[in-house]
Amino acid sequence: MSWAVAYPDGVRRPHDEGHAGAGAAGPHVTLRGYVTGFIVAVLLTAIPFWLVMGKAFSSGGVTAAVILIFAAVQIVVHMVYFLHMDAKSEGGWNLLALLFTVMLVVIALSGSLWVMYHLNHNMMPDSMMNMHNMP
Repeated sequence: MSWAVAYPDGVRRPHDEGHAGAGAAGPHVTLRGYVTGFIVAVLLTAIPFWLVMGKAFSSGGVTAAVILIFAAVQIVVHMVYFLHMDAKSEGGWNLLALLFTVMLVVIALSGSLWVMYHLNHNMMPDSMMNMHNMP
């Protein structure tokens, strides 16, 4: 039997070895939850891969939009199944972290798409057309 640190009243009490109920308010982690999350994550990766390789959509813009939707869903799957984040845990701080993550993802994705569009639109046509004018 191990002993806990003395309480403010000076009495030493035996430490509860079982920790019964410890973390009862936290997420319930199971192997089934991890396997479910893994299978869903693999499907959310394989489906966009198939959409691109099989040329399922004739428009590249539609394909990009569908891939972005799958990416957003996969982020949520990772946060729920692997990081165990939900609105109720840790007094709502996880919800605030989720909203912050969504904001960062939107900024990163929209900024990346904006930069790639402008690089393609502003640089490639001029470079290719001016090649014949070069000495």
